[in-house]
Amino acid sequence: MSYLTGTPAGTASAGTTDVRTGFGVPGIAHPLLAPTEWRELARSGRPLHWVVLDVADGPGVRPDPRCLEAAGRLRNAGVRVLGRLDTRYGARPFAEVISDAQRHRDWYQVDGFLLDRCPAGRAELPGLRRTVGALRTLGDAPHLVLGHGTHPYPGYVEHADQMVTFSGPWSDYRWSQVAEWTAEHPPERFCHLVHGVPRGHLDEALRIARWQGAATIWFTDGTDRGGLVDPWEAMPGYWDELVSRIGTGVSE
Repeated sequence: MSYLTGTPAGTASAGTTDVRTGFGVPGIAHPLLAPTEWRELARSGRPLHWVVLDVADGPGVRPDPRCLEAAGRLRNAGVRVLGRLDTRYGARPFAEVISDAQRHRDWYQVDGFLLDRCPAGRAELPGLRRTVGALRTLGDAPHLVLGHGTHPYPGYVEHADQMVTFSGPWSDYRWSQVAEWTAEHPPERFCHLVHGVPRGHLDEALRIARWQGAATIWFTDGTDRGGLVDPWEAMPGYWDELVSRIGTGVSE
């Protein structure tokens, strides 16, 4: 079982364990390849916090009508749509990141951004701060998720609406630890993305997320097959079961 190095995240500041868990979808395959999946995400009543739109490693080079339609259906259903921005761990030029963000906004009217492959070190924080400052000027209060995939230097939390503090396989997640500083912030600030979760371990995975203080999750039985396959591109085979568990809650 995973454990943490302090008190459960969010309990110190929120004073409650009654947290609304929901899904953050890190990027289903293109709507041309996965039309059923995109329609399913737009169904009413799904506990979705956000869905990432990744047209072609970003917004692509020209507007894609299928992606525009898929994004529109989600927004009409009240689901926040985020455009994927690859920061290359802070190595990508500032102008390229902002240009991609502007195209996401102009072409698909996204509600915010997932900064994928986000740096996590203290030295890279000033560059990330500059990027976030520029993104905040694009439209009305864009929702920004920093996709570190690990616990970053604590200063990053001041510049994000949410942070992905775990992204990886179930084999690592079930033994993972959470940084002690996260206890100073509510669970709504943290996201966990886990692939390779067996159906029989869904309850355990949900307990880990709640104990570690992450209110936004994505669990899937897809695997990366040694880095050769994107584990996020398909819906989990147990989607209906997972939705049911989120809706009813899991006993601690």
